[in-house]
Amino acid sequence: MSQTRRPVVAVLDYGIGNLRSAQKGLERVGAEAHLTADPELIRRAHGLVLPGVGAFGPCMAALEDAGLDSEARRAVAAGVPFLGICIGMQMLFEGSEEAPGRAGLGLLPGQVRRLPDGLKRPQMQWNQLNVQRPDPLLAGLDGAWVYFVHSYAPDTTGTTIATCDYGGPVTAVAADGVVRGVQFHPEKSGTEGLHLLANFVAMLAAR
Repeated sequence: MSQTRRPVVAVLDYGIGNLRSAQKGLERVGAEAHLTADPELIRRAHGLVLPGVGAFGPCMAALEDAGLDSEARRAVAAGVPFLGICIGMQMLFEGSEEAPGRAGLGLLPGQVRRLPDGLKRPQMQWNQLNVQRPDPLLAGLDGAWVYFVHSYAPDTTGTTIATCDYGGPVTAVAADGVVRGVQFHPEKSGTEGLHLLANFVAMLAAR
């Protein structure tokens, strides 16, 4: 990629939540970001971002209705870097206890489970990242304070690269190949959140 060209990032527009805030955050850190459901634009993007707020079932249904589930899988199969945010991260997995019988994208192995009984749900607070395995997405972010709003979280497995402490370790960031997901909201996490988005854009620019 040209040193002077901004990476093109497609923020998948499936009509749920404040998707534009992710687009604006990416623009702030140097990406040419488009909120789009246009397959042609998605297929020429250097990276894809899937934000999400609300509940797993309705978000997956909306993604499928927009035909963007197949675009997500196609992009990952082609080696295009892919970032899921909040419910968008949960949708990367095989399924969720929040919507039994509704399949996720299956881009990451494992299930999404309700936070344990005895904890306040949702976790709605700033919490600290504990990096478990180095990754370009997390460069400079070990110990960073970021903002979470969630009642469910993915299993802690070999794809977990960072956790937060909420009654024990909770998966905060997962990665496998070109796929990465963050449970927190970068767009609500101030300087540290922009740092993470900048890391993602730098990964695209370095390809």
